[in-house]
Amino acid sequence: MKKYLAIFLVLVMALAAFAGCQTTKPEDGKTPDTQTEGTQTEATTTEGTETEAAEGSYEIAFVTDVGQLMDKSFNQGTWEGCEQYAKDNGKTVKYYQPANGADATDADRFEAMKAAVENGAKIVVAAGFMQANALTQAAKAYPEVKFVFIDGWALTDGENGPVLDNVAGIAYQEEQAGYFAGYAVVMDGYTKLGFCGGGGGTNPACCRYGYGFVQGAEAAAEVKGVDVEIKYSWQYGENFSASPELQAMATGWYEDGTEIIFACGGSMFASITAAASANDAKVVGVDVDQSEESETVVTSAMKGLSTSVVWAIGKFYEDKWTEIGGQNTSLGVADDAVGLPTETWSLTGWTVDEYNTLYAAVKDGSVTIDANYPEDMSTFAGQHVTVTVVK
Repeated sequence: MKKYLAIFLVLVMALAAFAGCQTTKPEDGKTPDTQTEGTQTEATTTEGTETEAAEGSYEIAFVTDVGQLMDKSFNQGTWEGCEQYAKDNGKTVKYYQPANGADATDADRFEAMKAAVENGAKIVVAAGFMQANALTQAAKAYPEVKFVFIDGWALTDGENGPVLDNVAGIAYQEEQAGYFAGYAVVMDGYTKLGFCGGGGGTNPACCRYGYGFVQGAEAAAEVKGVDVEIKYSWQYGENFSASPELQAMATGWYEDGTEIIFACGGSMFASITAAASANDAKVVGVDVDQSEESETVVTSAMKGLSTSVVWAIGKFYEDKWTEIGGQNTSLGVADDAVGLPTETWSLTGWTVDEYNTLYAAVKDGSVTIDANYPEDMSTFAGQHVTVTVVK
């Protein structure tokens, strides 16, 4: 597994501009709009690779998290993994967006999964921690179908019931990617940072990203002998959506001296980059390499979404599901599954060699990063970093 993920993450970083922002292209070179009105389900596959059955069934399904499918972040990275496996292996693939968008309920999510199964899905990839209840229901209702829970965990039939072996929980050590990003920007000379996170402070992945970012900033500040200020907020990010309110807050931060903001929450990225562009300021992207989306992006805290999805789907088709089904799989530096996109970053004060040295130190355990984030980041007791929580 480690070798597989390592090879593919290198390809992701080397071709990040493609992986992070491209979708299927017809002959005229224009990206098609793969979403339709309503709540249901549209399919998109790379031209020439779909092998749709005569009855219109799709073997691989993706059920989105909140936000848009092509969000240049979490949903898109996961979907591209589904597409890639289908393209490389002659399978059919279709995505499903739960009804009611940001206000989707567990029932809406289950209905999307039900639709996927009724359309022939043998394996369903569901993204986001909010899928847990619907996934539990679907896994029990369709025991012959396999489910990959991205940013998730092993599920049980009831609080104390047996583990559902047809669900594979795939999580990431986002604190490591966040650490690298925080360390990098401080080494690059930034001392007034910001963090805007999605999920309202209840999304474990975003919480780990943010805590790692603060720890990395603290470590680099100690090396440089500087003091660092971090504005830290979950405000306006509960639904991971862009909004005028979020843009106004980010604008206020930049006008008050913040130099760079970690935009940690899907479509929130658009509001923060808009504010950065208007104020000649900078942004740290998340999940995938977002450098092609805005000139304001200095680097991105990445996790190998696409590659890990390809890997997990492969376990099913290779009859190796028992290696991940009913289990918690957490991917990080040890698997070369998180990191920074060294081919595209615009850092000038920190080198790729220095990054590789730090990466190796995390891998061999000589540098440790705490994943147990505090509920209130204002309690962070750094020697060089002051965190101001904005509510």
